[in-house]
Amino acid sequence: MAAKIAYDEVEVGTELPAQSFPVTRATLVRYAGASGDFNPIHWNEKFAVEVGLPDVIAHGMFTMAEAVRVVTDWVGDPAAVVEYGVRFTKPVIVPNDETGALIEVSAKVAAKLDDNRVRVDLTAVSAGQKVLGMSRAVVALA
Repeated sequence: MAAKIAYDEVEVGTELPAQSFPVTRATLVRYAGASGDFNPIHWNEKFAVEVGLPDVIAHGMFTMAEAVRVVTDWVGDPAAVVEYGVRFTKPVIVPNDETGALIEVSAKVAAKLDDNRVRVDLTAVSAGQKVLGMSRAVVALA
């Protein structure tokens, strides 16, 4: 499947549809099973607090993956993302309740590059705090 977005149809400043991703403790347990990352800071509140965290936190790679879904949903093909990088600025704190946490992601085309590629800058926020910095994806368009 190729990218559904044509390079000529995209302008710098184009906003991608924003999305919100709920995260509960159950989500973290499922992610731990899939990824093999069973670090107790992601599921054991007592341990997380003992090591100086405010509560259980989401896996950084999980947060990163949820954020890039805004880009892959927009472009229509995950393989069109040819580069992706972030800096982790704050953890996503996941309380032990039915609500959990919410990762809110927005993105926009920041630059048109050569070879029908664009750079997309993402903003990911949870509980009013920016959780990813320098979050950028390079996407190959049609």
